[in-house]
Amino acid sequence: MAPASPLPGLQQLPRRWAGRSRFVILDSDFADGARFLAVLALWRADPHRPARLHYVALTAVPLAAPPAGALAELPTPWPAALPGLHRIALEREAVLLDLLVGPPATSLGQLGGAVDAFYLEPLPALRWSATVLAKLAAPAATLVAAPGALDAAQQGTLARAGFVFDGSRAVRAGPAPSAGAAPPRRAIVIGAGLAGAAACERLAARGWSVTLLEREAGPALQASGNLAGIVMPLLARDENPSARLSRAAYLYALRQFERLGGIGQRITGASCGVLQLVADAGEAELQRRSAARAAYPPDYARWLEPAAASALLGRPAHGGWLFAHGGWVNPASLCRTLLDACGGALTRRYTSTALALRRSGDEWQVLAADGAVLASAPTVILANGTGATGLAQAAGLPLAAVRGQVTHVVSGVLPQPPLVVCGAAYMTPPSGGLVCVGASYDDDGDPQLRADSQHDNLVRIAAMLGVPVPQVALAGRTGFRCVAPDRLPLVGPLPDPQAAWAASGQRRGGAEHLADVARWPGLYGLLGYASRGLIWAPLAAELLAAQLDGAPPPLEASLVAALDPARFLLKQLRRNHADGAV
Repeated sequence: MAPASPLPGLQQLPRRWAGRSRFVILDSDFADGARFLAVLALWRADPHRPARLHYVALTAVPLAAPPAGALAELPTPWPAALPGLHRIALEREAVLLDLLVGPPATSLGQLGGAVDAFYLEPLPALRWSATVLAKLAAPAATLVAAPGALDAAQQGTLARAGFVFDGSRAVRAGPAPSAGAAPPRRAIVIGAGLAGAAACERLAARGWSVTLLEREAGPALQASGNLAGIVMPLLARDENPSARLSRAAYLYALRQFERLGGIGQRITGASCGVLQLVADAGEAELQRRSAARAAYPPDYARWLEPAAASALLGRPAHGGWLFAHGGWVNPASLCRTLLDACGGALTRRYTSTALALRRSGDEWQVLAADGAVLASAPTVILANGTGATGLAQAAGLPLAAVRGQVTHVVSGVLPQPPLVVCGAAYMTPPSGGLVCVGASYDDDGDPQLRADSQHDNLVRIAAMLGVPVPQVALAGRTGFRCVAPDRLPLVGPLPDPQAAWAASGQRRGGAEHLADVARWPGLYGLLGYASRGLIWAPLAAELLAAQLDGAPPPLEASLVAALDPARFLLKQLRRNHADGAV
């Protein structure tokens, strides 16, 4: 790996970031990490440093391990050698290092947030998009370009965007933000399941005061109340958005679980690994080709041929994917850990059912059935699954409740591999004398345990393991997943349909982009986690917290857009405009 060139003007950074609550640096080439280490050392030594240092760096090649030297001593797990954006938290999250792995030509346009300082290296056959740089630049941003990084035309574009050049250095006109009076950082989170608990923890970590409203008597008593949930990513034969999002969520969740105290330690569960079995030899051949094409690092996902899969399973198998760092977690335990991490920043109000929202001045009021105000704040986050659609402002969101019944089997009735096994069904290792098998996918609203759903679960797991269907007493749990039409979560500001339709009718060309869709002020959603709440919750909460703070997001822009709650309404607006109805 090539060494990083020195960072000109490094000693001027303390003067630039003095009095700032956050300072964001964009480095166009991470190289060996030397520039990041130099900035980190400067930040550590400065008593007037910003409360948060955010260093965003591009790298074309995944880093299989930390570069040699001081960077290898950073006290954090190094991210897997995979494409995408990897967020590494240091110094108790006061320092964030974002590594965006991918082609630099396209990576720059995938960044968000306001950048205070740029460092640009010349890269072969690549012209930095001056338009994108200008869009990312905060007021009074500085830019340092290594020789050959910018040509005259690029400098001209940046000059028209307000940058004044002095050789290779440039400063954008405009006052730098100060650490003066900040807008109110108070929020209400509705729902104390995985989505809501993760939101509380991420906001509290950024200095917000949060009030949690939950209709039940405690956390994780609805969809997040199962004894065990699986921690694993979704693989696909191509790099589609769902697979990229699942990978990002899984990797971020693993790092977050470690920060919270670890699975099997502070969080009830086990990092025992997950074996995803294929159904037959034909599917095995397809997955074998996929494995050769994807070339995943083995600590992320490893294809096992039939002999290796059979040895691990203890029974004949056609092959499967091993996720060595996956496992199972008790969702309620994770919710409690997340909420406890909030400390005094969190006010919990259980048995509080939110039935309406009312805007009063610059704040939202959450109302109970009798019209009493349960809480008020400028920001409200709906994290209550399909219950969100009972509020008028979210009634149009396309969310469905899908029934899922999990079967509890006494330990010893079924074979007991040492890890989670999944495929057409899943089975966890025993905990507390019980094994969880499931889960059904039923299109009805029956909350009771049913013999037909249990039979289906047992038939599928027995076929996977090659054993007779066990005859066991009806036992388990029924819950309802919150699912969107594309099976991706809804994360971000919620659309205001009436205002959006009105604006679309007045706008020439209709609504063309997500930015064109009107939103409710201060109203956000963390919804639609379907069957993957354990991995969606941490990343989605971090994304929303970054959006609320105006900070760089933990995902590429195209993936942020794929989660935008307004994506369904935008499709309707476009379709109606194309049909001439608007």
